[in-house]
Amino acid sequence: MATQSFKDLIVWQKSRDLAVKIYKITDNFPRSEIYGLTSQMRRAVISISSNIAESYHRYHTKDKQRFLSMAFGSGSELESQIEIAKILYPSVDFKDTEKDIVEVMKILNKFLTK
Repeated sequence: MATQSFKDLIVWQKSRDLAVKIYKITDNFPRSEIYGLTSQMRRAVISISSNIAESYHRYHTKDKQRFLSMAFGSGSELESQIEIAKILYPSVDFKDTEKDIVEVMKILNKFLTK
């Protein structure tokens, strides 16, 4: 079945679910992080799904690839931020979140190497 919307893309659905997880995790970060790590992680994770959505509505392959590349870059940012958060907040369990980001990144990488 052909996709009717970016919402039909598995990679977008997984990135949306990842965003919800990151928001829930960062809700438990200290208030002092509101303009620091909390904000950065939320911006990065939202950027992933937003750029996937934008790429879906681009006509030219180069434009599609550019937005998918930005989504991939935001995923890398989020991975880095998670590594920092794991050190700062060792009581927070990031295992499932790390699996999810790896899965999203693998799918994006497949799109980028087509």
